[in-house]
Amino acid sequence: MLGGGLVDRRTALAVKSNFVWESLFVATLSCACLEAVVHELVAGTSVQPKERTMRIISLFAAGAVALAPLFAGAAYAQTEIQWWHAMGGRLGEVVEEIATKYNASQDDYVLVPTFKGGYEDTMTAGIAAFRAKQQPNIIQIFDAGAATIINAEGATIPVADLMSEHAGGFDSADYIEGVRYFYADSDGKMIGLPFNASTPLLYYNKDIFAEVGIDAPPATWEEFEAMAPKIKAAGYQALAQSHSPWIFSENFMSRHNLQLATGNNGYDSTDVKVLYNNPEMKMHWGKVKEWLDNDWYGFYGRAWGDNQDAFVQKKVAMWLGSSGSFGGLSKSADFAFGASYLPYWKSIIDEPKGTFIGGAALFAMSGKSEEENKGVADFLAFLTSSDMQYFWHRETGYVPITNAAYEQAKSDGYYETTPDAEIGILQLTQPGGEWTKGYRLGYYVQIREVMYKHYEDIFSGKASVEDAFAAMEEESNALLVRFNDTYK
Repeated sequence: MLGGGLVDRRTALAVKSNFVWESLFVATLSCACLEAVVHELVAGTSVQPKERTMRIISLFAAGAVALAPLFAGAAYAQTEIQWWHAMGGRLGEVVEEIATKYNASQDDYVLVPTFKGGYEDTMTAGIAAFRAKQQPNIIQIFDAGAATIINAEGATIPVADLMSEHAGGFDSADYIEGVRYFYADSDGKMIGLPFNASTPLLYYNKDIFAEVGIDAPPATWEEFEAMAPKIKAAGYQALAQSHSPWIFSENFMSRHNLQLATGNNGYDSTDVKVLYNNPEMKMHWGKVKEWLDNDWYGFYGRAWGDNQDAFVQKKVAMWLGSSGSFGGLSKSADFAFGASYLPYWKSIIDEPKGTFIGGAALFAMSGKSEEENKGVADFLAFLTSSDMQYFWHRETGYVPITNAAYEQAKSDGYYETTPDAEIGILQLTQPGGEWTKGYRLGYYVQIREVMYKHYEDIFSGKASVEDAFAAMEEESNALLVRFNDTYK
């Protein structure tokens, strides 16, 4: 009896022990495994306790193997990275392709791009989200809005700092000269990463040039004035352009190495004044008004596409647009066209300087976890790889922002088959000057509206060039005072 009782207690303890063990794992077992375990637990005494225990262990092992993928998925949950952007149409499709490529390249993060509308819509959404502490990890901000986000204290993490801490280092020398400093602080530290970087170019219809007997596009505005009458005589307007503030103002100043604003073009201070009201600018716009009156120049409204369409429809022989327009023109134009540098006035400068970049940059928003910041740095490292920059360049026409990507495009023979695609990069890598790195001016979106209004007054004859620029200066500087009062 004593021996039998001991055996029974041992059996009971073994069963109890096994039951406790089983209860710890029951939630993770499949129904089939659980059923088999229960069967073993309630089986008769014909099966020895040791044998029954080994059977249960085998069943648990089988369940664990079956459920291992689920545990692995839980152990390696991906960190989500939100990216708000302003790229619609085909550009938006390419953004989605970039996200797909990045997500397939690694398992730690998942990049989620979200289209928020145009540039201004995206910036407005970002400001509202930051105030509500619902900001994305990455936001695309265009050139005119850079001062707003950079001067918002604590809103962003400088990309140079982020990459140095989480991506193995950062060197601005890796980027082509024309993009290094536009989104940098006054000491040259890059705050935002240039993304869809572009520069203004002159596109010309080769068929019209051949018809008129012109061999090459104008390098200077003096050369333009010499050929414009021939183009008009053939029944075409010579020129249209799509962004007077960007092309005929900001980049006019850069091309001729003229100071655009006090305070180091706004990089050193928010207490600044704009310097557009100068003899060189007024001379140029007096000429543009003459071209308009002579029907050498066509103004088709403020909308970018309206002026581009005039070129595509063969109303004008030349069009000033963006290097980022190259891909679209390749699909929409049913004639041979070429691209050339932005002309300059020989009477102002003997050797022209490089131009400012246009487009937008990606900013890393603050207030996020360390893991998310690591993910942002990881994605930006992926985005700036030579393969991805070359892909972006080919698909969109925007310039590759790194020297390595540019070299890859050259070594791949891309410019041998598509030479016009290189013009934007060549222009951005022309020698710079004291005033060619860019500008940083608050409320610049509104200042551009002021400029548009007064340029249209010049075109309509409502105001003289002198009066228009005086009013432009007064209204622009009033906006700059308001911005300084907001951020000081």
